[in-house]
Amino acid sequence: MARLVQPPPKYTPEEWHASNHLQYFNAERERAAAERLRDESFRLAHETEVRTTQTQMDVNKKLEQRITDIGFWKSELDQKQEETEDEISTLLQFKARVEKALADTELPLMIAQQCLVNRERRMKVDLVHDNVEMQLQKEVEVIEGVQALLQRTLEQATEQIRLLRSAKYYLDKDRKDKFQANNIDNKCASLENTSAGLRFAKDAVKVEKNSVTPDEWEDFSNKNVLKAEREKNSSINLRSIIDGILMQTLSDLQAQCQAVNLTFQKRIEETVEAKTKLEKHLAQVMEEIAAMEQNIEMLKRAIADKEAPMKVSQTRLENRTFRPNVELCRDRVQYRLIEEVFEISTNIERLREKLADAEASLKGLIRKQLSLEEDIEVKANSLFIDRDQCMELRKQINHVPH
Repeated sequence: MARLVQPPPKYTPEEWHASNHLQYFNAERERAAAERLRDESFRLAHETEVRTTQTQMDVNKKLEQRITDIGFWKSELDQKQEETEDEISTLLQFKARVEKALADTELPLMIAQQCLVNRERRMKVDLVHDNVEMQLQKEVEVIEGVQALLQRTLEQATEQIRLLRSAKYYLDKDRKDKFQANNIDNKCASLENTSAGLRFAKDAVKVEKNSVTPDEWEDFSNKNVLKAEREKNSSINLRSIIDGILMQTLSDLQAQCQAVNLTFQKRIEETVEAKTKLEKHLAQVMEEIAAMEQNIEMLKRAIADKEAPMKVSQTRLENRTFRPNVELCRDRVQYRLIEEVFEISTNIERLREKLADAEASLKGLIRKQLSLEEDIEVKANSLFIDRDQCMELRKQINHVPH
């Protein structure tokens, strides 16, 4: 059976008008964008032409300046090849002084570190991060800083000696390099847009791994231009620096050593004072323990002394229960006896409470006695460490000029 062919969908007049307007809008937008692109393209072409010309002129000026710089340094490379051996000998003596100063820091560093280790054996509350520990740690930092500085200075002296010994060799090498570089840059400066032999170079803008900065180039050439004179002046400056470093490091080491010793002395005095006060308080606590023990005995006797009156009162009450007939009267005697029993019971209870308080106080005093004795032992241990161990060790420290 044949299928019925569906007619294509029909649109409304409004949809027809909307479609037309959309086409108008899109066409106008594309035309405007194309017009803007043409304007921008023209401006860009003009801008790049001007920029390229200016850049090439700037490059030419820089090439001329570079050729001038090379010529200046090349002319300087023909001078001065003397006065190195005496400076090397003098610098070697300064190097030996630095080595001796560096070696002399080992013992003070070992002592400062040993003091820190010793003070780790302080006990309980005395194991405190006090001023002595901070000053000792600072002393270790100062000595290690001095060692690092002296080591760097030693390396600088060694390097300067190497530079003095190698100056003559680099004079000729740098002069040859300058001659070759001058020829290359002169050739580059002569090139124009119409020159023959122009070509596109692969990886032309690649920065060579062994390239240097202008400052590095100038520093290198400057060393060779000044030759031995420059290295001699550098060595003289270094010797002056070494003198200053040796003086300053000595001052720093002496000042920190004195600061540690003064802090130790103050801490020892504080510990002695604290130990003395603790011993005084211990004596007072011991006296109070003896007094409290007497007080407890007195309270026990007072409680025991209430037993007889209580027995009398209770016996009287019991006996009076045997009065016959109407004589079994709740008279004033009866009421007063009852009051007496309650009164004695209350007093005994109060005495027992006070006895419990006294016994608790005695236990507290005994605990405090033990605590004070322990703390006194702690202080004695701290004194032994600080006064008898550390300060005796520190007597070996002697920072002297080099």
